[in-house]
Amino acid sequence: MFTLLRTIWRRGRELMREELRKEGIRVDTFLPGLMLAPPVRVPGTAVFLTTDATVVPHALLHNLKHNKVLHERNVFLTVETLPVPYAPVEKRLKMDQIGDDFYRLTVRFGFMETPDVPLALMRACDVGGMSFDPMDTTYFSSRETIVASARRGMPIWRDKLFAVMHRNAAPATGFFRIPGNRLVELGSQVEI
Repeated sequence: MFTLLRTIWRRGRELMREELRKEGIRVDTFLPGLMLAPPVRVPGTAVFLTTDATVVPHALLHNLKHNKVLHERNVFLTVETLPVPYAPVEKRLKMDQIGDDFYRLTVRFGFMETPDVPLALMRACDVGGMSFDPMDTTYFSSRETIVASARRGMPIWRDKLFAVMHRNAAPATGFFRIPGNRLVELGSQVEI
Protein backbone atom coordinates (compact mmCIF):
# COMPACT_ATOMS: atom_id res chain seq x y z
CA MET A 1 0.00 0.00 0.00
CA PHE A 2 2.79 2.43 0.94
CA THR A 3 4.59 1.74 -2.34
CA LEU A 4 1.43 2.54 -4.31
CA LEU A 5 0.92 5.82 -2.44
CA ARG A 6 4.55 6.80 -2.99
CA THR A 7 4.22 6.01 -6.71
CA ILE A 8 1.04 8.10 -6.99
CA TRP A 9 2.70 10.97 -5.11
CA ARG A 10 5.79 10.98 -7.34
CA ARG A 11 3.83 10.66 -10.59
CA GLY A 12 1.36 13.34 -9.48
CA ARG A 13 4.21 15.74 -8.67
CA GLU A 14 5.75 15.06 -12.10
CA LEU A 15 2.42 15.74 -13.83
CA MET A 16 1.90 18.92 -11.80
CA ARG A 17 5.41 20.22 -12.63
CA GLU A 18 4.94 19.41 -16.33
CA GLU A 19 1.61 21.25 -16.39
CA LEU A 20 3.02 24.29 -14.57
CA ARG A 21 6.02 24.38 -16.93
CA LYS A 22 3.75 24.04 -19.98
CA GLU A 23 1.48 26.88 -18.81
CA GLY A 24 4.41 29.01 -17.63
CA ILE A 25 6.20 31.88 -19.31
CA ARG A 26 9.96 31.75 -19.71
CA VAL A 27 11.83 34.37 -17.65
CA ASP A 28 14.14 35.32 -20.53
CA THR A 29 11.16 36.32 -22.73
CA PHE A 30 8.98 37.76 -19.96
CA LEU A 31 11.34 40.30 -18.38
CA PRO A 32 12.28 42.23 -21.54
CA GLY A 33 8.57 42.54 -22.44
CA LEU A 34 7.65 43.61 -18.91
CA MET A 35 10.30 46.33 -18.91
CA LEU A 36 8.90 47.89 -22.11
CA ALA A 37 6.01 49.23 -20.02
CA PRO A 38 7.08 48.62 -16.42
CA PRO A 39 4.49 48.66 -13.66
CA VAL A 40 4.78 50.87 -10.59
CA ARG A 41 7.63 49.88 -8.28
CA VAL A 42 7.06 49.73 -4.53
CA PRO A 43 9.77 49.72 -1.83
CA GLY A 44 11.14 46.45 -0.52
CA THR A 45 12.16 43.00 -1.68
CA ALA A 46 9.83 40.34 -3.03
CA VAL A 47 11.02 36.74 -2.81
CA PHE A 48 9.09 34.39 -5.10
CA LEU A 49 9.47 30.72 -4.25
CA THR A 50 9.81 28.55 -7.34
CA THR A 51 10.92 25.04 -8.24
CA ASP A 52 11.84 26.02 -11.80
CA ALA A 53 13.87 29.23 -11.96
CA THR A 54 13.59 29.42 -15.77
CA VAL A 55 9.81 29.97 -15.61
CA VAL A 56 8.12 33.05 -14.15
CA PRO A 57 6.54 32.07 -10.81
CA HIS A 58 2.74 32.04 -10.87
CA ALA A 59 2.76 34.14 -7.71
CA LEU A 60 4.55 36.96 -9.58
CA LEU A 61 2.05 36.81 -12.43
CA HIS A 62 -0.91 36.86 -10.02
CA ASN A 63 0.64 39.71 -8.03
CA LEU A 64 1.10 41.75 -11.21
CA LYS A 65 -2.41 40.95 -12.39
CA HIS A 66 -4.17 41.84 -9.14
CA ASN A 67 -1.94 44.45 -7.48
CA LYS A 68 -0.34 45.92 -10.64
CA VAL A 69 2.98 46.57 -8.87
CA LEU A 70 6.52 45.22 -8.70
CA HIS A 71 8.84 45.51 -5.75
CA GLU A 72 12.13 47.42 -6.09
CA ARG A 73 13.99 44.12 -5.94
CA ASN A 74 12.56 40.75 -7.04
CA VAL A 75 14.17 37.41 -6.25
CA PHE A 76 13.25 34.03 -7.74
CA LEU A 77 14.23 31.60 -5.00
CA THR A 78 14.82 27.90 -5.48
CA VAL A 79 15.66 25.67 -2.52
CA GLU A 80 17.65 22.49 -3.13
CA THR A 81 18.47 19.60 -0.83
CA LEU A 82 21.92 18.15 -1.40
CA PRO A 83 22.76 14.44 -1.01
CA VAL A 84 25.25 15.28 1.76
CA PRO A 85 24.44 15.87 5.46
CA TYR A 86 25.50 19.53 5.51
CA ALA A 87 25.88 21.94 2.62
CA PRO A 88 29.39 23.37 2.33
CA VAL A 89 29.48 27.12 2.91
CA GLU A 90 30.82 27.77 -0.60
CA LYS A 91 27.85 25.88 -2.14
CA ARG A 92 25.14 27.25 0.17
CA LEU A 93 24.08 30.19 -2.01
CA LYS A 94 24.25 30.92 -5.70
CA MET A 95 23.00 34.25 -7.00
CA ASP A 96 22.66 35.54 -10.55
CA GLN A 97 21.35 38.90 -11.66
CA ILE A 98 18.88 38.43 -14.50
CA GLY A 99 18.18 42.10 -15.15
CA ASP A 100 16.32 45.19 -13.89
CA ASP A 101 16.64 44.31 -10.19
CA PHE A 102 15.56 40.70 -10.80
CA TYR A 103 17.73 37.98 -9.30
CA ARG A 104 17.83 34.19 -9.41
CA LEU A 105 18.91 32.78 -6.06
CA THR A 106 19.48 29.13 -5.18
CA VAL A 107 19.81 28.14 -1.54
CA ARG A 108 21.15 24.67 -0.79
CA PHE A 109 20.81 22.67 2.40
CA GLY A 110 22.16 19.26 3.33
CA PHE A 111 19.67 16.50 4.04
CA MET A 112 20.43 16.63 7.79
CA GLU A 113 19.86 20.37 8.06
CA THR A 114 16.66 22.13 8.97
CA PRO A 115 16.03 24.56 6.10
CA ASP A 116 15.76 28.14 7.32
CA VAL A 117 15.31 30.36 4.28
CA PRO A 118 15.16 33.76 6.06
CA LEU A 119 18.40 32.99 7.91
CA ALA A 120 20.07 31.87 4.68
CA LEU A 121 18.97 35.08 2.96
CA MET A 122 20.34 37.22 5.79
CA ARG A 123 23.68 35.52 5.17
CA ALA A 124 23.47 36.27 1.43
CA CYS A 125 25.34 39.54 1.88
CA ASP A 126 28.46 37.46 2.56
CA VAL A 127 28.16 35.83 -0.88
CA GLY A 128 26.54 38.21 -3.30
CA GLY A 129 26.74 41.50 -1.47
CA MET A 130 22.94 41.70 -1.37
CA SER A 131 21.37 42.39 2.01
CA PHE A 132 17.92 41.18 3.04
CA ASP A 133 16.19 43.17 5.75
CA PRO A 134 13.72 40.72 7.32
CA MET A 135 11.17 43.50 7.91
CA ASP A 136 11.45 44.73 4.32
CA THR A 137 11.20 41.32 2.63
CA THR A 138 7.91 39.77 1.54
CA TYR A 139 7.71 36.14 0.48
CA PHE A 140 5.30 35.10 -2.26
CA SER A 141 4.28 31.50 -2.77
CA SER A 142 1.90 29.73 -5.12
CA ARG A 143 -0.60 27.31 -3.62
CA GLU A 144 -1.85 24.95 -6.30
CA THR A 145 -5.21 23.23 -6.15
CA ILE A 146 -5.15 19.98 -8.10
CA VAL A 147 -8.09 19.24 -10.38
CA ALA A 148 -8.36 15.62 -11.54
CA SER A 149 -9.00 15.05 -15.22
CA ALA A 150 -9.97 11.80 -16.94
CA ARG A 151 -8.21 12.73 -20.17
CA ARG A 152 -4.72 13.35 -18.78
CA GLY A 153 -2.11 11.84 -16.52
CA MET A 154 -2.97 8.89 -14.35
CA PRO A 155 -6.26 7.00 -14.06
CA ILE A 156 -8.90 9.32 -12.58
CA TRP A 157 -8.95 7.59 -9.18
CA ARG A 158 -5.20 8.13 -8.84
CA ASP A 159 -5.54 11.79 -9.87
CA LYS A 160 -8.22 12.27 -7.20
CA LEU A 161 -6.13 10.51 -4.58
CA PHE A 162 -3.14 12.69 -5.45
CA ALA A 163 -5.34 15.79 -5.21
CA VAL A 164 -6.35 14.80 -1.66
CA MET A 165 -2.74 14.01 -0.70
CA HIS A 166 -1.54 17.33 -2.13
CA ARG A 167 -4.26 19.30 -0.34
CA ASN A 168 -3.38 17.64 2.99
CA ALA A 169 0.40 18.01 2.63
CA ALA A 170 2.16 20.52 4.83
CA PRO A 171 3.04 23.72 2.94
CA ALA A 172 6.66 24.16 1.94
CA THR A 173 6.66 27.65 3.45
CA GLY A 174 6.35 26.17 6.95
CA PHE A 175 9.11 23.66 6.25
CA PHE A 176 11.39 26.50 5.09
CA ARG A 177 10.58 28.53 8.25
CA ILE A 178 9.13 31.46 6.37
CA PRO A 179 7.30 33.67 8.86
CA GLY A 180 3.55 33.76 8.28
CA ASN A 181 3.38 37.53 8.78
CA ARG A 182 5.80 38.04 5.85
CA LEU A 183 4.08 35.57 3.48
CA VAL A 184 1.57 36.09 0.68
CA GLU A 185 0.10 32.91 -0.82
CA LEU A 186 -1.60 33.15 -4.18
CA GLY A 187 -3.59 30.20 -5.47
CA SER A 188 -4.09 28.62 -8.86
CA GLN A 189 -5.76 25.51 -10.21
CA VAL A 190 -3.72 22.86 -12.01
CA GLU A 191 -5.47 20.21 -14.06
CA ILE A 192 -3.65 16.89 -14.24
